[in-house]
Amino acid sequence: MEHYTRVQQAIMFMEDQLQEPLSLEVIAMEAGFSVYHFQRIFHAISGFTVQEYIRKRRLSVAAAELLVTKKTVLDIAVSYQYGSQEAFTRAFSSYFGATPAKYRKRQQPLVSQHPIDFIALTANIRGGLNMYKPDIVELPAIRIIGYNYATNLNNELYFEEIPGFYGHFGSNEYFMRIPNKARPAFAYGISHSFHEDGAFSFLIGEEVTAFAEVEEGFACFELPAGKYAAFRNSSMPELGQNTWKYIYGTWLPNSNYERGEGPDFEVTDVMNSTPEKISMTVYIPIH
Repeated sequence: MEHYTRVQQAIMFMEDQLQEPLSLEVIAMEAGFSVYHFQRIFHAISGFTVQEYIRKRRLSVAAAELLVTKKTVLDIAVSYQYGSQEAFTRAFSSYFGATPAKYRKRQQPLVSQHPIDFIALTANIRGGLNMYKPDIVELPAIRIIGYNYATNLNNELYFEEIPGFYGHFGSNEYFMRIPNKARPAFAYGISHSFHEDGAFSFLIGEEVTAFAEVEEGFACFELPAGKYAAFRNSSMPELGQNTWKYIYGTWLPNSNYERGEGPDFEVTDVMNSTPEKISMTVYIPIH
């Protein structure tokens, strides 16, 4: 429950600051989480990225002001951090399907974004997915060489794209271009380099005994040593993606652990996986 309470504090902070510049670093600080952790847990529970939620809340409150005040569209646009009336009108029309002027004139009903109550959501989240408790393991530092793919949390784009990244990695035989292999039967997938707009990188690669010079598009990445929660999962690929929602939406907030520093990663047992059923272990750094 403490996790939800802390995220709710951040929600209240965002509500008080909708007319002010908001950075992800400051919001995460209000919750007492790292930026990375806050992004993941917020998205797992709400389905929104933080910036997407702020945008929808600002537009929803702005829509209410169009009806109950005589402020100009430009004044409202500027007060909710839009650089121009044109930018505000484009965002408003994209979200609500009508321009601010037409909405003010016709006053048709809108489907607005209400403030999220994370505490109230816990009653629905606690059921979660039917999964075993994770193994708590200590891992040494692991050297990975792999290929980076760009994806995004927005609209859960990564759920759709990541399985395709694995397909692209395999069909192009990128695994053959990795030197100094240590465990060639295991593919690593690492989420890293998250940005405020929800964009992040997903590196697919293999463990190596030593780093070496790599080709364009490839990168060397070291997973830090430490304590991890290991979630073993054997299911259809699309169900495997829901493991992340379970971890951040259910298990972590209700566990006795805090998320540690470092990236999440997943390890696929290639020899024991098929297109219909994947054998994978997801690792989350904890303390």
